[in-house]
Amino acid sequence: MSLLRVENVTHYFGGLRAVHNYNLRVEPGQIRGLIGPNGAGKTTIFNLITGIYTPTEGEIWLEDSSIVGLRPYEIASSGLGRTFQNLRLWRHMTVLEHVKMAHYSKISYGLIGAFFGTPKRHREEAEIEEKANSLLELVEVRPLADQIVTNLPYGALRRVEMARALATEPKVLFLDEPTAGMNPEELTRMMDIIRRVHGELGLAIFLIEHRMKVVMDLCNTIQTLVFGEVIAEGTPEETQNNPRVIEAYLGEEVVT
Repeated sequence: MSLLRVENVTHYFGGLRAVHNYNLRVEPGQIRGLIGPNGAGKTTIFNLITGIYTPTEGEIWLEDSSIVGLRPYEIASSGLGRTFQNLRLWRHMTVLEHVKMAHYSKISYGLIGAFFGTPKRHREEAEIEEKANSLLELVEVRPLADQIVTNLPYGALRRVEMARALATEPKVLFLDEPTAGMNPEELTRMMDIIRRVHGELGLAIFLIEHRMKVVMDLCNTIQTLVFGEVIAEGTPEETQNNPRVIEAYLGEEVVT
């Protein structure tokens, strides 16, 4: 069974059709890419799957459960973690606090445990801190754990956001332009981290990217979206050589 199935999803904003008849299968261990020009509907698709929008038509399944109509936090708890195109971090919190906060969706000690400081609470809090530090190590920001996020360079902020998404213990990790705004050194580092996250945690990953090097080097399968419709789907090699993709998006200079 596919981890994630999206079937015939269409979405309208008023009278504007933003996504038409979109289908997706994400298998265990896969890295899938979604490319397309600005305004193609890529982030809208992420928002439909992760519950920010509810599809006008169609169905979305996480393993054997429909997630259409669930709230974003319920979908996150079910196993879809994501980052955002525009960073969404709390300015007053430290790096470690960000990641610990995401872990709290998994706590079981309840209100009584929190109020009375039960042994179960202390045990779970220690486990949360250990897991958070482990994720910070994985994405190479552990030395910055006590820093307020506003003091961090841009590339580190992106990695903190990834660690926060991983703290929800996702089955599928959604990355919305994870290398946006990065210089070549930061880009290479982020690609290495994505490979490490994929390898060590065994996650399926679904990413949106404009940088073709990232998509072609990381992804097993790539969809190309234009005006809310998939015009091509295939391997990196098939995508680079598809005439419709070249005409609609890549351009001769990019693929040669």
